[in-house]
Amino acid sequence: MYAVIETGGKQYRVAPGEVIRVEKMDVEPGTSVNLGKVLLFADENDVKVGNPVLESASVEGTILGHGKEPKVWIFHYKRKKNYRRLRGHRQDFTDVRIDAVRG
Repeated sequence: MYAVIETGGKQYRVAPGEVIRVEKMDVEPGTSVNLGKVLLFADENDVKVGNPVLESASVEGTILGHGKEPKVWIFHYKRKKNYRRLRGHRQDFTDVRIDAVRG
């Protein structure tokens, strides 16, 4: 059994027991949450596809913690013009354990 959900502007394929890393959510660690829009639900017998979402399906998870990804360096350069810019970026994330997928 699995589902495809949308959260933080991205889509994830989830199943019970998995841990996924999503865009940062403003929720305390240890809290149970209902994860957004369910786009697709599949089990052994059946596949349900939303148009665009399934109102009857839900995915529940527990927030494990927050953190930051490794630094990504952004370098802009124009030759012969003495133009160089170096920036770094670390994206925030939230780890979520999927507890239940209901269709």
